[in-house]
Amino acid sequence: MARKEALRELQNRLAERLQVARTQKAARSWLAVECAGRGLLFPLAEAGEIFAPVPLLPVPHTQPWFLGVANLRGHLNGVVDLAAFLGLEPVEGARDGAQLVGFNAALGLNCALQVDRLAGLRHDEQLTPEPVDGGPRPAFARGLFRDAGGRAWQELSLAALASEPSFIRVVG
Repeated sequence: MARKEALRELQNRLAERLQVARTQKAARSWLAVECAGRGLLFPLAEAGEIFAPVPLLPVPHTQPWFLGVANLRGHLNGVVDLAAFLGLEPVEGARDGAQLVGFNAALGLNCALQVDRLAGLRHDEQLTPEPVDGGPRPAFARGLFRDAGGRAWQELSLAALASEPSFIRVVG
């Protein structure tokens, strides 16, 4: 009898937790990086592994922002200079801590983005949404946020970037 009662209590607690989970808005999380002095946020669900810089094999006749290909954990990946792709002016000395951020394998793109520096993780409760101007924006540029210190952070959807024609077309 005690086992049945304990099982019933467990089922009730699980049902309550599921109900709470259904009614709560899912919190968003991002990988925060810096590129040419700008703060960028990659949705955590879209970002893949982080790699230290590795030797690159240049590929002729590609866009200037396509740095080449690299062997990352046994897989051949294209490497893109994100600042150059976005048309941002490099900041002197910013590349000293450069890292590569891979795309999540679920996106089906063997690619890594070179960023100047990793800035940790950010969560919904740490950021305040900012109004976005009405000007033209690429589909991969999502929300604009500000942190408690007043720094602006631009969200970039890696899934949208992976399907952006100008990003996929690396041949110059």
